[in-house]
Formats: sequence, C-alpha cells, structure tokens
Amino acid sequence: MMEPAPPAIDAFILALPETAGSALYGMVDVLASTGTLWRELVGEQPGHRLIRPRIVSPSLEPFRCGHGIPISPDIDIAKVARPELVILPELWLAPTDDLNERYQDVKEWIRRCYRDGATIYTACSGSVLLAATGLLDGRDATSHWGYQDLFRRSFPAVRFNPKPNLVIADPAGRIVTAGGTTSWHDLALHIISRHCSPGEALRIAKVYLLKWHDAGQLPFASLVRRQPHADAVVRRAEEWLANNIREANAVSAVVDACGIPERSLKRRFKTATGSTLIEHVQNLRIETAKRLLESGDQSADEIAAVVGYDNPAFFRRLFKRSTGLTPGAYRKMFRPLAAAPSAKMLARAD
Repeated sequence: MMEPAPPAIDAFILALPETAGSALYGMVDVLASTGTLWRELVGEQPGHRLIRPRIVSPSLEPFRCGHGIPISPDIDIAKVARPELVILPELWLAPTDDLNERYQDVKEWIRRCYRDGATIYTACSGSVLLAATGLLDGRDATSHWGYQDLFRRSFPAVRFNPKPNLVIADPAGRIVTAGGTTSWHDLALHIISRHCSPGEALRIAKVYLLKWHDAGQLPFASLVRRQPHADAVVRRAEEWLANNIREANAVSAVVDACGIPERSLKRRFKTATGSTLIEHVQNLRIETAKRLLESGDQSADEIAAVVGYDNPAFFRRLFKRSTGLTPGAYRKMFRPLAAAPSAKMLARAD
C-alpha cells in the first residue's frame, strides 16, 4: 500500500491595501505549484502539493490592493493559530512612509507569530512593516535599495544592507528579508529549498524561468537620491556638483562656489544628506559612467576620463565597489535592455 502523502505546509501571505498584487499573486502561484507542476509538464506520475499558500488579512472582507487588484482573503489574522510560515510581500510605500502610525493590530499579530515559533519572510518593502514591529532591531536586514534612507532615519537600530538580494537575520534563520521588487523570486526559491528540498526549488526555477539574483541589488541601485532637507547651502552644493561633476578638483571647487569653510560644508552636507561630500561626488560620477555604459560604445578607460578620473584603474575599482560589477559586466547586463527594439522599430522591420 502507498503511504499517504504528508500534509502540505501552510504559508500565510499577508495582504493589505498597500500590497503589490504582482508579488502577492506571484508568490501564491509559485508556492502552490510545488510538488505538482514539474511532474505535469514532464509527464511524470502526479505528485502532491508541498506548500499551500493562504492569503491572510485583518478581515475577510474583499478589498482592492495596489493598482486596484482585487483581493479575497482566505483567513483573517485572528484565526491563524501558531503558523509555521508567515510571508510579508512587497507594499506600495513612499520612501518616507515608515508605517509607524498604522496597522497596530497587524504588527502585534506578526510579533505573536514570531513568539509562537513562526519563521517570518519579507519581500522588498515588506521589511518596512517588519521593522515597525521592532523584530529587526539589532539584526541584519535588506529591502529595496530605495528604502535605505528610510531605514537610516526611522529604524536606526536595524543593520540595513542594500546590497544583497537575501539576508538571513538570525542564526536560526527565523527572519529572512529579501531585496527589491522581483527579489521575491529569490525568496520563493529559498522557501521552497528550505521547506521542501533544493531539488524542488531547482525544478520550480526551471518551470517559471526564475533566475537567482547572484549579483545582488547593487547593479540596479541608483547611487544618487535627492534627499529632502532645508539647508540652502547644501542644496546649492548639490546643484553645482550636478552641473560640474567632471571638474578635476570637484570638492575644493564646490567649497569655493558655496563660499563657506570646507569643514563646515562637509559637516552640513553629511547631516543633510547622509553622505559625505566625496561620496556624493563619486556617486555622481559612477551614475554618469553607468549611463554611458548603457547607451554608448566608449571603453571603460575613455569613460573614466569623461567622468573626471585620470586613473582608469582607480575608476574600475570604484565602479566595482559601487555597483558590484566591473564596467564590462555592467554593460553586458544592461546594454541589451537599452538597445531592446521598440514596438515601432519592430513594426518597421515587418
């Protein structure tokens, strides 16, 4: 006699009005396919589902999440008893929204789940909600690179790292955060590998054409982000540098342009923006280099000179440190996207 299949693991995926529907339903589809879809596609004997995703919300009332996508929760949070897996998917949040004033009942539910032994997984800005519970204090975490300034301001106790695509926050692996947007792919594969098997994770990756973001988030991150602040002198410095980034002695030149002592400008710049003056100069130059690599044919040495570096070797080291890739690897990753034919071009080709 065949032994009965073990019951599927319940994975409770939180849905809120701010939830990104693509991440929510993408995770539902992928996890629900464990144990069955590969077998169907290759003609093997039918299998059994290994993970059962369930959409959980503060109420069973249907609602619409981000971009008006309809949600019908399977269960409300009050009825979830001692879950094994809790997943907090991406939320549509402004880069200044720390959720500190909202969802107190949801935060307490997350804390209770963790106390009861659940493993908490977050994708992208889901880690903002987790940070608001206090469970990330003193721990390593990641999220979309666009939220690093929010973490610096609102959650200074969190050791935020915008570089990796996945961060395991504790030795027991009971809190795992994933990076930006489609890093939920990596999170789903991690969950399947851990709770089912590495082989099943590989099969699901093949079925859905999922690729592991082994380069992390650095290649995708913008190194320059405009920070809200009221320091007019610092704003003048930012604007001057944006227009004169190729200046050989940019730091001393911007100090002269602002007309205040160098130490004062450096101190005020760091306070207002969170970056040092030299870091900002380097970030502007690397961002300019990235655009040139994406759209042009100049060599890395030529680009180094264009953005203000006489030493190509130093430029290459700085570029690799800032983006996680060499200039050549960066061009290989992003040039095809910039050169992808538009619909009009394809129509003309026909």
